[in-house]
Amino acid sequence: MYLALLVIFLQCSEIYTQERVFTFNTVEIKVQPSVKVRKGAPISVICHADISKSTNFQLKHNFTFFKNGKLVFRTVSDNEDARYEIPVTRSSDTGEYQCTVEAGGKMKSSNSLHVWITGMSKPILTAEKKEVLEGEVVKLRCELPEEEPPLYFFFRKIKMNSTPKEKPVFEAYRNFSVAEFSVEEGDNILQFDCFGRRSVKLEFESSEHSNKTLVTVKEPFVKPTLKAGPSSNFTEGDRMQFECSTMVAEMRGIEIILQKNKTILKSVREKKHLKYYAVATLEDSGEYLCKVEQGRASKTTKLHVVVSELFPKPILAASMSELDENKELTLSCSINGFQGANFTILRKKSNRDVWLKKSRNVTMRVNVNDTGSYTCKAEVKGIVKESKPVMINVYAPVSKPVLSVVSGLPEVVLGKPLQLICRAVMGTPPITFTFYKGNKVQKIVTNDTYATFLDKNITQNDKKEYKCGARNNHTSGMKTSNILNITVIVPIRNASLGSIPYGEVEDGSETAFLCSVKEGSWPIHFRFFRKTDHEVLLFEKSENADRVMWRKEAMNRQDTGTYYCMASNRANVDVKSRPITISVILATWQKGIIAAFVLIPIAGAVAFASWWFLFKKKKAKRPSMEMSGSALATSLTSEKLARPHNDGDYYSGSGYIEDSENHMKSTDESKGPDLESAEVEYTEVEVSTLDLHRAPVQKGTETVYSEIRKANNDSVENRHSRIHGHPDAT
Repeated sequence: MYLALLVIFLQCSEIYTQERVFTFNTVEIKVQPSVKVRKGAPISVICHADISKSTNFQLKHNFTFFKNGKLVFRTVSDNEDARYEIPVTRSSDTGEYQCTVEAGGKMKSSNSLHVWITGMSKPILTAEKKEVLEGEVVKLRCELPEEEPPLYFFFRKIKMNSTPKEKPVFEAYRNFSVAEFSVEEGDNILQFDCFGRRSVKLEFESSEHSNKTLVTVKEPFVKPTLKAGPSSNFTEGDRMQFECSTMVAEMRGIEIILQKNKTILKSVREKKHLKYYAVATLEDSGEYLCKVEQGRASKTTKLHVVVSELFPKPILAASMSELDENKELTLSCSINGFQGANFTILRKKSNRDVWLKKSRNVTMRVNVNDTGSYTCKAEVKGIVKESKPVMINVYAPVSKPVLSVVSGLPEVVLGKPLQLICRAVMGTPPITFTFYKGNKVQKIVTNDTYATFLDKNITQNDKKEYKCGARNNHTSGMKTSNILNITVIVPIRNASLGSIPYGEVEDGSETAFLCSVKEGSWPIHFRFFRKTDHEVLLFEKSENADRVMWRKEAMNRQDTGTYYCMASNRANVDVKSRPITISVILATWQKGIIAAFVLIPIAGAVAFASWWFLFKKKKAKRPSMEMSGSALATSLTSEKLARPHNDGDYYSGSGYIEDSENHMKSTDESKGPDLESAEVEYTEVEVSTLDLHRAPVQKGTETVYSEIRKANNDSVENRHSRIHGHPDAT
C-alpha cells in the first residue's frame, strides 16, 4: 500500500513539474507620453514581458531599468508590466533606456530606446573680481549643474557699441568650465555672460544665456600725449623735436617708447616724459607712435608728420654707357632748378665708395677695369642727397676665337654626337658666339668666355667643316675662328675570316689566313687568335685597307684548333669574325714512311709463316708417299699372280715409274692456301707387271687417281705418275 502511494506521489510530482513550463517571447520597452518631451514634463518608462506558459500559474518578475548602461530603477511584480516614473524631467534624463526581466531562473532584455528631454538648464556665471586694472585679466566660471558631460561652454566679453568677443571651451568630463579675458586699453565697464551646448543624436541643442556679470576697469595711467615742435610740418634741414608724456599713479614698471614705422627711435623707463631730436629729411615723413606700458597695460598715441623737400635728388648723366676701352668718358651731375649745391662724383664698390672728384663734371679715359656703377651726391644745408646709380660698361675687343672638339681629336664616330667648344681668350663679356656648319648658322649662344655646340646629326656624306664667330659690344665687330675639319670615322662592320687551304691542312705546309671587313674607316687594326682553353694572340697588324693576310709557314699538330680574327679602328669597337676550325693532318711522305715501317714487318712475318707452314707439311708427306708406293706394288703383284696370263702381252725387263718422286714433290710444293678448293681429276695409267711363269710381260690396264690443283689463273697442270713395280722373286 505504501509503495503504491509513493508511486502515485512521484507521478503527481512529475505531472506538476511538467505543467509549470514557461518561456519568454519578447521583452519590450516604451515611453509615455513620448520619447521626446520638454524639460519638466512627466514621463513613464514601461517594461512589458510577453511570456508563454504551459498552465496558468503565478511568476515573480524582477524588472531592472538602465539608462546609458547604468542601473536607475528596480522592482518586483507578479504582473508582466513594470513602470519607471519620472514626474519632473530634466535634460540630464536624456539617454538610452533599456529594461531586463528575470523570472524562474530565466532572463531576457529589451532593445534600447532613446529618450530626449529637450531644453537645457540655464548656466550660472561667476567672476573672480568685480574690479580690475587695465592689463589685468578677468577670470570667469560657467556651470550647468543639471547637465551631464560632454558639454560645450561659450564665454562672451561684451563692450559698449562693439561686437562681443566669444571664447569656446569643450569639457568632456565635467559640467562646468573656466576662462580668462584680458582687459585692454579703452575697456571701462565690461559685461560677461555664457551659454552651454550639447550634442544629441548628431544634433546640437543650446541653453539660454546665463546672467550678465559686470566688471569695472580702472586706469593705472592716463593715455599719453605726443607733440612735435615747432609744428608737425617741417622742411628738409629743419630741427625736429618730439615730446611724449603721461600721468601715472605708480612709477614702478612704467615705460615710454617712441616709434616710427615699427622702428623704435627712443625709450625711457620709470619716467613721465620722453624727448627726441633730429634733422628733418624726406624719409622722416610719416606716422609717429608714443606707447606707455606698465605690466600688461598698454596705451598709445599717434601723430602724423610731414617733411617738405628742400631740393630734389641730383641726376648723374654719362656721355656713353657702353664704350670701347681707351675712349673718353664724361660724367655730369646736376639738380633741376637748383644751383647752390656742392657736388661729388663717386664710383660705387661692394665694400665702399671711391671718391673721383668733388665737382659737377669729370672726364677720364677709361679701360676695362673702369666698368662699374657711378653716382653723385649733392649737399645743401647739411642735407646730402644721392643720385640714382649709372652703370658704365667698358669693352675690350674679342680675340680670335678657337674652335675645338671637347673630346680632343678632330674626329667623330658615325652615329655619335659631336660636341664643339668655342673659346675667346680675350674680350669683355658678355660675348655672343655663333656656330657654323659649312656656311649655315647652327646655334647662337651668349656667355662669358666660351660656348658649346652639340651636333647630333652626323652622317657619312655630311659637310665636315665647322667654324665659330665671337663678338661683344666692342665696335670692332665679330671675329671668326679657323675652319675645323672633322673626320667622320665609320665603325667596323661584318668581319670575316677565311683560310687557304680550308678545313684540313697537311703537317708542315703553309696556311694563309685572310681577315676582311665589309665597312670601316682606315687604318684598321687586325688581330688573329687561336682559341684553346684561353685566347692566344697569333698576329696583329694595322693596315690602310679593308683586309689583311697572315701566312703561317709550317703548320704542326699543335696548330689544330679554332681560329677567329678581330678588327677595330678609332671607333673603339672590336668586331669579331665567325670562328673557323683548322685540322692539321699527316703529310703524304709521312704516310709513306709510316706504311713502310708498318707493312714491311707485316709482309715478312706473313712470308715466314707461309714458308714454315709448307716446310712442316712437306716433312709430313714424304714418309706417307713411300708407304703408299710399297703397298701399291705389293697389291699389284698379288693381283698378277692370281690373274690368268695373257700370251699376247709381254714386256722384257723390269717395270719402271718415271719421276714419281719428283712429280709428287712438285705436286706437294704447288699446294697452297687454295688446296682445299682444288678440283680432282682422274687419269688412266698403264702398269706393266712381270709374269713369273713367262718371259714376255703382259700389259694390264689399271686406274690410278692423282690430285690435280688448278691455279688461281685457271690453268690446269696434269702430271702422270709412273709407279715402279717391284719384280717378284724368280
